Amino acid sequence: MDLLDWHRGKLSSRRVLVLIKHLPRDSALQRELHGEAAEWSVTDHLLAAAVDHLAAANWMFQCVNASEDGDQPEPPKPVPRPGGGDEEAEERDGEAPEAENPGVSPAQLARFFG
Repeated sequence: MDLLDWHRGKLSSRRVLVLIKHLPRDSALQRELHGEAAEWSVTDHLLAAAVDHLAAANWMFQCVNASEDGDQPEPPKPVPRPGGGDEEAEERDGEAPEAENPGVSPAQLARFFG
């Protein structure tokens, strides 16, 4: 396929648009437009969510079965996802997001079990 065919009139603008829209996820254009998120498929997002839910369930189980006098375990950190640079920037600035919310909120628990 030669893009000069578009200038020569052998390739329609519609065909060029269709070819661009259906470029593979790992193409240079997709990476430029979407960054790291272009490399994550729906399956990758679902696996990350499953790992996060399993870690939260294990953490809750450990909290419930720990002695009352002992230290509570640290809440699990979610799997880093594309576009999560805001949280990393806050941690570098010295403001840890865990300081604002030291555990799992009731809304997060409701979403997890809902």
